[in-house]
Amino acid sequence: MKLNVLCIGDIVGRPGRRVLAEKLKALTEELGIDCVIANAENAAGGSGLTPQIYSKMMRYGVNLVTLGDHTYRKKDIIGTLETEENICRPANFSELAAGRGFGIYKTSKGPTVGVVSLIGRLFMKPAECPYNTVDKILAKVQQQADIIFVDFHAEATSEKIAMGYHLDGRVSCVFGTHTHVVTADERILAKGTAYITDIGMTGAHDSVIGRGVENVLKSFRTRMPAPFEIATGDVKINGIIVGVDSNSKKAERIKRFRIDADSEDEKRYDSDDGRAEYYNNFQ
Repeated sequence: MKLNVLCIGDIVGRPGRRVLAEKLKALTEELGIDCVIANAENAAGGSGLTPQIYSKMMRYGVNLVTLGDHTYRKKDIIGTLETEENICRPANFSELAAGRGFGIYKTSKGPTVGVVSLIGRLFMKPAECPYNTVDKILAKVQQQADIIFVDFHAEATSEKIAMGYHLDGRVSCVFGTHTHVVTADERILAKGTAYITDIGMTGAHDSVIGRGVENVLKSFRTRMPAPFEIATGDVKINGIIVGVDSNSKKAERIKRFRIDADSEDEKRYDSDDGRAEYYNNFQ
């Protein structure tokens, strides 16, 4: 069976949430999307996630939620992490940390999608080895999921690329988050795993990774503290669409997409040549 899985890059604040509310359901219907995975660790005021915003994500059409280094910034999300099966924090946090390292969603077609969340160690706060962690957790996820995606929330491109090779042939897709800047290296690896280093950001792109330009520049230039307010201009959704054969578990295609919040003609960037083409060309 063929499944289309849509992965959405880091949702930043109210602008990111608003564009999802306005655009996501129409996009999933147009493309026949079977599962939506979204990184929402910046959805609440740019840092963290609340139970209320988690519930909104579900209403917008998100099926699986991944988190990252800001997982516990809003402490009231801990209850949701402990009770809901479709939201996960990085699996290589301490084994004593609240929440689970993978999420599960049963599609309307029947096959179940699992997503594992991992966090990097280069230029990040201390965490367990993500490679060893995913090796240990995969057998458990495979008992519950027909196809598996991995969100590697990491700073260093080298660390993400290495994870792609480490998991090639063992999961259907490895996609990177955290840097908020989309990369153009999407591909199907030799053993059938879709890979991209970073799927980008859902939020205001007239910004420095979602924050107001003026104060970020001031902080960089002076090293003085300044509030990094959420930017509001040029709002976009960034992400990927991955086509997977649920029988072989292999990815058959991966495409980057972008939606402009204010565009009347919603288009995407085609992976093959960079030209803008309409979404239904993915089918």
